[in-house]
Amino acid sequence: MKRVWLLVAVVVLTLGLVAGCVGAKTYKDVGENIDIKVGQEFIIALGSNQTTGYKWQASYDETMLELAGGESTYEPDETDEDVVGAGGTEFFRFKALKAGEVEITMTYAQPWEGGGTGETKVFTGTIE
Repeated sequence: MKRVWLLVAVVVLTLGLVAGCVGAKTYKDVGENIDIKVGQEFIIALGSNQTTGYKWQASYDETMLELAGGESTYEPDETDEDVVGAGGTEFFRFKALKAGEVEITMTYAQPWEGGGTGETKVFTGTIE
């Protein structure tokens, strides 16, 4: 009987984890309008090459959005992960805090003082 309850607990936990991952839409294109509800999460995924010292930096209204985990995550490209200097993708997971129009400015820059600035992308959307 204990095994049955253990199995049920494992299944419930697994379903909870899967449900938490499902539904967070990923945006890569600034032309795509972010359309979510309060409490929902979404992801902005941008190509990045952190070996150059450049990293995406997000600027947004912190009363409207929260960056889950407090920072971005980076994953190297699978095909190039063993290649020195290869790029990858940087992921920003946001949670919508309140309704309204939102703008997220993403700047590709070297974060230290005097570091170079690359491109800028502005994502816009509506939180209901």
